[in-house]
Amino acid sequence: MKKQWNAEEKLQYERALLAQGVKYIAGVDEVGRGPLAGPVVCSAVIMPLDEADLIVGVDDSKKLSEKKREELAEKIKEKALCYTIIEIDEKTIDEINILEATKLGMKKAIETLAITPDVVLTDGNMTIDIAHRQHSVIHGDALSYSIGSASIIAKVYRDKLMDEFAKQYPQYAFEKNKGYGTAVHIQGIKEHGLCPIHRRTFTKKF
Repeated sequence: MKKQWNAEEKLQYERALLAQGVKYIAGVDEVGRGPLAGPVVCSAVIMPLDEADLIVGVDDSKKLSEKKREELAEKIKEKALCYTIIEIDEKTIDEINILEATKLGMKKAIETLAITPDVVLTDGNMTIDIAHRQHSVIHGDALSYSIGSASIIAKVYRDKLMDEFAKQYPQYAFEKNKGYGTAVHIQGIKEHGLCPIHRRTFTKKF
């Protein structure tokens, strides 16, 4: 039986903070740390947290179908008090490494929000160089409504970006693998070499 979406579970971190008198809580997450090509995309979002404004179904973007993610991303962007989406390109990833590139993307996403958050919730055990109070939540994209919302809009944005790159570089099937190292993608590299959006530090062995 499919597990019901549970607001109590998804909002445990947010409600604990609201009980302390916190007003604006930002969730931040990234998509695309592992691919061989394309940017890492980071999103930060401040969602309204009243019962009437909750979007049922928000979860870790990896657990949702593409259609469901796209539907939820539109609702999240409509409802959000504010949100940002930041791309950190493959050249920067190669220069500073993927962990630092991810932290930079998250920092930029938080610092460019239209509303200054009182607290930032980050996925995993990531500490970002920001002036805001922050909490890391392991599996945050599944356990926090705010982080889950950020993960969905980042994922939908990056997938669409990779679909566009697929038109420019059809030999790698980016529309199917989104830049991840599938057999078809690796075969494409072996036959055609690297294209401009490949991460050189991720593709040395090819």
